[in-house]
Amino acid sequence: MDLLWLIPSFPLAGFMILLLTQGRLPNSVVAIVGAGSIGAAAVVAFIVGSAFIDAGSMPYSQLLWAWMDVGGFTPEFTLYLDGLSLVMVGVITGVGFLIHLYASGYMAHEEGYSRFFAYMNLFVFAMLMLVLGDNLLVLFLGWEGVGLCSYLLIGFFHDDAENGLAARKAFVVTRVGDTAMALGLFLLFRELGSLQIQTILHSAQTTWPDGSVLCTSIALLLLGGAVGKSAQLPLQTWLPDAMAGPTPVSALIHAATMVTAGVYLIARMHDLYLLAPVAQFAVAIVGLATLFISAFAALTQNDLKRILAYSTMSQIGYMFFALGVGAWSAAIFHLMTHAFFKALLFLAAGSVILAMHHEQDVRQMGNLWKRLPIPFACMLIGSAALAALPLTSGFYSKDIILLTSWDYGTNGPWFWGLAVLAAFVTSLYSARLIFVVFFGKANSDAASSAKDGSGWNMSLPLIVLAILAVGGGWFGLDPVGDVLPDGGLEGAAHDPMLVWGTALVPIIGVLTGYLVFGGGQLNVDKLLETSLLRTLRRFWFSGWGFDALYDRVLVRPFIFLAALNKNDFVDLLYKGTAALARGASQLVVRTQTGQLRWYATSMAIGLAIVMLFVVGLL
Repeated sequence: MDLLWLIPSFPLAGFMILLLTQGRLPNSVVAIVGAGSIGAAAVVAFIVGSAFIDAGSMPYSQLLWAWMDVGGFTPEFTLYLDGLSLVMVGVITGVGFLIHLYASGYMAHEEGYSRFFAYMNLFVFAMLMLVLGDNLLVLFLGWEGVGLCSYLLIGFFHDDAENGLAARKAFVVTRVGDTAMALGLFLLFRELGSLQIQTILHSAQTTWPDGSVLCTSIALLLLGGAVGKSAQLPLQTWLPDAMAGPTPVSALIHAATMVTAGVYLIARMHDLYLLAPVAQFAVAIVGLATLFISAFAALTQNDLKRILAYSTMSQIGYMFFALGVGAWSAAIFHLMTHAFFKALLFLAAGSVILAMHHEQDVRQMGNLWKRLPIPFACMLIGSAALAALPLTSGFYSKDIILLTSWDYGTNGPWFWGLAVLAAFVTSLYSARLIFVVFFGKANSDAASSAKDGSGWNMSLPLIVLAILAVGGGWFGLDPVGDVLPDGGLEGAAHDPMLVWGTALVPIIGVLTGYLVFGGGQLNVDKLLETSLLRTLRRFWFSGWGFDALYDRVLVRPFIFLAALNKNDFVDLLYKGTAALARGASQLVVRTQTGQLRWYATSMAIGLAIVMLFVVGLL
């Protein structure tokens, strides 16, 4: 386990090499450095993880160096490995390597190849520091690092102004959550005198009683940071627009980094939420609301990547929901399985988009299953896991969340019902995605002439992820049992009718999707043309109107005030000081006449005034 420091060091080294060479390396070398550094980190992570498990899964700390020493505040760069961080490291490096390998082929003909991999390596490094840091200051360093890298990568194709706007939107919206999180960290340090995570968790239990107002406030502030990074209500609006970045970036953000950071933060700080039931309930409500509205929004989208973006918001919502109802281990389990099938879906979508000459509108696709056999098979498997069909990885993790929610007090059946309805809609739009894109008739010349040009470096990651999307959930998730308060994935026994009913929901959704979008046996055109359904579809398509709401309530008033204050009244003080200095200068300049008599007279008058002061007459 002494090799732990190498895991973040390899991506950082890759970033530094690509940064310092400034694009002068050939693409083949860039790919080796960019993807190879993440692959090396994944190998070390496997070695360290094996040693960790052989040692009994006991937490391990590795001090690198002291960061600073200011007034007794001495944060350190210390890496902390336990079951939770091990799972996160495995997902980040393992799935991250497959995405990098795929990107080496996907981005081969794009400008800025070296710059792209430099940003990607830095992204992975920041995420690794986030999950391995043993104190909240190092975690926050990684937290802000992934925010910076998301901005750089979402706006990677910066020649298009829309991409720059999407990157800026992601940066600004997540900063709102980051501000709340920073306030939470300030309060934690003021009250507990430390930012070391394990010290905080221990001190919180001995310092604050259950339901403490202060603890609840801090937990809610940390939740504010989590909803920003993980694109949950009310800070979810940046994620669909983040599809402006290259498809491998979308895969990395949605599967292995960034949006999972909020889930990790709440799981890591679980003791605070156990002491603050109101805050934990808020986590459940945020997750439930997000998973519900995102599922309906995904059902109405036509852009292939935006469908997957809304599905990510929904699945992250399930993770928040799980944390809120006490299914802590199930949340991390779903985080892992989601990484497998969501990376698979995005990368397979990338292959479809390339074959379609960068067309992303699913209405322009159709009958692609014969032309794109590997992307078709992979998207079929990924969609099955997303819909949580039995025997896929998504089924095992989501099923535990749904069943656990039933036991959440008097609200349990309501929570279960809304989450199951969203699960039905998820399976419905997953079926729509498959039938519209791959079956039916080709709806454009691009679809008729589509050809899969993927090389081995794009096909191999798809095959590996497809295997993980099917079998990744079969073996459970034992390491987190010693870290999280529920002790693992073993849940309470439930009524067989509830178990079977929960399991049948996605199957019913897929069959309904086939009847509507595949076979056409259910013709819903007349129903969809009713005024109510047209209005609802527009509302869901717009992401439930959140962008328009924020534009009216926040953006336009801010722009109005900025225009009203274009001269900036705060600057009046400094402008006044500058004007006074200029006026005084002009007065002094007027005294410099160049006439000797004037200078002599001035000296005499000045000397007389000084003498009067000396004798005390003035």
